[in-house]
Amino acid sequence: MKNHQLIRLLVATILYEFLLGCHAAPITGGDLEGMKLIDGIYEASSRHGPNSAAVKITIHEGRISDVQLTRHMASWKGKRADIIIPQRIMAEQSTRVDVVSGATNSSIVIMNAVQKALEKAYE
Repeated sequence: MKNHQLIRLLVATILYEFLLGCHAAPITGGDLEGMKLIDGIYEASSRHGPNSAAVKITIHEGRISDVQLTRHMASWKGKRADIIIPQRIMAEQSTRVDVVSGATNSSIVIMNAVQKALEKAYE
């Protein structure tokens, strides 16, 4: 009897943790307009639920000139954000861009990692 209760508790805990991690992370960034950025290379990471990302960004002449995803833990759906989100960030010069449909949390985790790297580049 105790084994069944322990198994139920374990399954309930795992299910709770999984469902808790399924909602999208809050977006922390935005446009770079008016920000004074120091040229250089900056790294940072972000995590929410089962998704995590590490990025390396390059600031050149006060703009994001490159975003490299150095690590991204996500499902196959989440991996669709790997190329698209960095491209959107560079094109829009913002860490608040449209997410990839079906890869919302992964998209936001990448945006938040870039935002954290940018915060290291402020003057």
